[in-house]
Amino acid sequence: MKLPHHLSIKNSHLHINGIDCITLAQTYGTPLYVTSEDRIVEQFQRYKKALSERYPRVQVLYAAKANGNLAVMRALAGLGAGADVFSSGELHLALDAGMPAEKLLFNGSSKTPADLALAVYKDVKVSVDSLEELHQLDGAAKAAGKITKIAFRVNPALEVPTHPKIATGLATSKFGIPHKEIPGAYREALSCTNVRPVGIHCHIGSQILDIEPFIRAAEVMVGIAAKLTDMGVQLEFIDLGGGLGISYRHDTDPAPTPEDYAAEVVPVFSAGVKACGISPELWVEPGRSLVADSTVLLTRVNSIKSAHKKFVNVDAGFNLLIRPAMYDAYHEVIVANKADAPLTTEYTVTGPICETGDILAPDRKLPDLAAGDIIAVLDTGAYGFSMSSQYNCRPRCPEVLVREGEAALMREGENTGDITARMQRPLWQR
Repeated sequence: MKLPHHLSIKNSHLHINGIDCITLAQTYGTPLYVTSEDRIVEQFQRYKKALSERYPRVQVLYAAKANGNLAVMRALAGLGAGADVFSSGELHLALDAGMPAEKLLFNGSSKTPADLALAVYKDVKVSVDSLEELHQLDGAAKAAGKITKIAFRVNPALEVPTHPKIATGLATSKFGIPHKEIPGAYREALSCTNVRPVGIHCHIGSQILDIEPFIRAAEVMVGIAAKLTDMGVQLEFIDLGGGLGISYRHDTDPAPTPEDYAAEVVPVFSAGVKACGISPELWVEPGRSLVADSTVLLTRVNSIKSAHKKFVNVDAGFNLLIRPAMYDAYHEVIVANKADAPLTTEYTVTGPICETGDILAPDRKLPDLAAGDIIAVLDTGAYGFSMSSQYNCRPRCPEVLVREGEAALMREGENTGDITARMQRPLWQR
């Protein structure tokens, strides 16, 4: 199996940034998320360099929903990243991580009055998703005595090659305003007293392995930009969103790189804005392609069972990694303490959750396994811990960050006390 260079096999053990995964499992216990800060830094710098070489004004906004750990966001903030945030919680995380308010965009199709008030208070730009939200935001800004900068989220009505649950730019999607209605939305915004339209935003989906949809989205966006410029809207930025996929099947499904994206999308963008006579910042919102392959989930084999197939029962389930159950997603798995052993037996890796669908990896050829072996589930840095839960009353596991041969906790594991800490005894039960 092809491995990214921050993962290696030494003395039959899987290593991450030169640190033995078995040692990490013994030190911190399992299940355990382990993330390479070095890999995240490398991926961010690739994006920034590839885009900046082709267009002079670039801002990379990290899609905070992919992995909201503060340590991850601090590392990105130190490199100059902003963030695409989807909730008040993510907004607070981004600010706490050191990302300046002017580098944040508050996105989302169903913002609460409290969300809008917070964005106004913190001077964070808002990607407005409907005309009703526009007027709610205008009212919130008026009440605060402020002018809030906005973009509208465009629904470009583009079919994209990805799972339908993460195709966000379809005509039938809940996100954004249909692209044909966008000029009218900006006319409405220009009539408001306490919002100022300064940008335009779209996002077409996630885990897309073809550059062509991003080119079409850029064409739609610069076409709209021309109309808005003619209306008198002064665009400070155009946000093309994120969605670049990664190679979850390492040997068979190559993924486009940041360099591929920049080489094909930026010329379309650059020519389009030049034709408009404007030079707005180009914003992009990578999430998965920044952090996914930085992380492995280490999980211990509890038992082996032979039934209609061989089941490997491990201590991590869809409470910690829901992607296989939710999207039928594929993740490579490696037996971390037998990483170069012959692949002799077909197993199905299953978790401890009381659901038939709690399967992390069906029908995989692995070395002969025994209780106590450690399995590493690869590419879990995006939508892994961030989508985890306490289902079946299972505490969420710790997270460890590694950098330049050092390892440290970046999140303590929970215990059952953490699960019950916010529960209350009703008066009639006292």
